[in-house]
Amino acid sequence: MSFGKKIKDLRTSAGMTLDQLAQATGSSKSYIWELENKNPPRPSAEKLSAIATALGVTVDYLLGTDDQTLEAAEDKAFFRHYSSLPEPTRRTIREMADLLSKKPDDK
Repeated sequence: MSFGKKIKDLRTSAGMTLDQLAQATGSSKSYIWELENKNPPRPSAEKLSAIATALGVTVDYLLGTDDQTLEAAEDKAFFRHYSSLPEPTRRTIREMADLLSKKPDDK
């Protein structure tokens, strides 16, 4: 899948408009449109990082530089965000994960 198609698919599946992604990345609507539709796109590293963050994936996933699945890219992006959170917030998230992973009959 091409870079532009990945951005468009991720954006639309997240329910984001071109305007919303542009605003989230400090870009213009026309710039995002060009990335999705022109070949080859030439985004800066800064814009790539902003787009990946806004879409919840990694730059590597967008560029297709590895064989990473969308799910793996989302997990890596989540972990990077999680790692930057304050310790009390990370502790709360870990506790929530423990609760969610328990079966109803576990005590």
